Amino acid sequence: MQLPSSQEIIEDLEFFDDWEQKYQYIIDLGKALPRLEDVQKTPERLVKGCQSSVWLVTEMKGDKIHFEVDSDAVIVHGLLALVMAAYNDKTPAEITAFDIDGYFAALDLERHITPTRGNGLRAIVGKIQQLAVQHGG
Repeated sequence: MQLPSSQEIIEDLEFFDDWEQKYQYIIDLGKALPRLEDVQKTPERLVKGCQSSVWLVTEMKGDKIHFEVDSDAVIVHGLLALVMAAYNDKTPAEITAFDIDGYFAALDLERHITPTRGNGLRAIVGKIQQLAVQHGG
């Protein structure tokens, strides 16, 4: 299954009546992300600042950055899917220009996840944006 776009995710989440249904949708999105092989889960790929373990693998494909992500927590894997919908296979300039705060606000996400999960989400976003800047974004 290919991930929907960030705009499609916003529209899909608006369809649900309560956050229990929204959480299930986010978890299902996470299930659509391929898992990393254990050999890819190296200490240098571990994102610092996350409560759960999160690994980030990056590769330039032409002028776009391709990300592979994984987590040991089901809900975090779903949150990673939300981030990948915004950033994966985009140019560095597209990544740095994307309004991630507006996206999270439209999802109404940060009011419904724990502060430690929110901090972890920000750490992942920060790492991706840092990589985009390093690649000319």
